[in-house]
Amino acid sequence: MKDNDYKPKQLLTKREKEVFELLVQDKTTKEIADELFISQKTVRNHISNAMQKLGVKGRSQAVVELLRMGELKL
Repeated sequence: MKDNDYKPKQLLTKREKEVFELLVQDKTTKEIADELFISQKTVRNHISNAMQKLGVKGRSQAVVELLRMGELKL
């Protein structure tokens, strides 16, 4: 394998990233659920899973960390 073939593993799943992209647009859990055709519980699970991966305790901390890491853009 060549060095330039290496691709770092994404921290968030595609769906977790979609949830946070909507979250930074000031969407509510219900609005995110409706837009992605999933339940509000599933939205909360995606947020919780991402927070665990990041080692943070709140949604806002998760957003700040994702922005800092370049995983999210405003």
